[in-house]
Amino acid sequence: MDKNDTNDLIIAFQRGDRSAFEKIILEYQDRIYNLCLYMLGNKHDAEDAAQDTFIKAYQGLNDFKPEATLYTWLYRIAMNTCIDQKRRPFFESIFRRSVTGEEMVIDLPSESPSPEKDYESGQIQVALQQALKKLSPKLRAVIVLKELEGLSYEEMATTLDVSIGTIKSRISRARDELKILLKDFTEQN
Repeated sequence: MDKNDTNDLIIAFQRGDRSAFEKIILEYQDRIYNLCLYMLGNKHDAEDAAQDTFIKAYQGLNDFKPEATLYTWLYRIAMNTCIDQKRRPFFESIFRRSVTGEEMVIDLPSESPSPEKDYESGQIQVALQQALKKLSPKLRAVIVLKELEGLSYEEMATTLDVSIGTIKSRISRARDELKILLKDFTEQN
């Protein structure tokens, strides 16, 4: 969907056509869910955060000004929702995880379907997942937005409401921390 189509949907929604929001959800639901999954680390929390994101977007879309793209605006809402969800009481998040038993899985491409490659890929996923969880939310956010979602520095700065210099600094720090966190894994393999 290009920017004009998106703007047409926003205008239609603002004029009272609530069905336009369904099209917005269909366009962005997978990307928002994946962002929430990377940020929160489990499916249940990601589903909750994605749903909360779209509820907040629905409530705020009448006031949306196209200074930023809808995509960037939704990502900012999702990031803030994930950060708020991370601030939940500790025991509540542990209880939820122990009941669902779900963990984040990052799909990395495999060059070969051999069992050895599958095992190795699974080990990489686990190591990366654990390393991402150890990053602060600010550093995790920039890695997810840059490396996994492919946002530009400008889009990231708008989404996170910081300067491009801050984005570059956080990316550098996040990559340095990931290298340290993944050092033992890379030395073993």
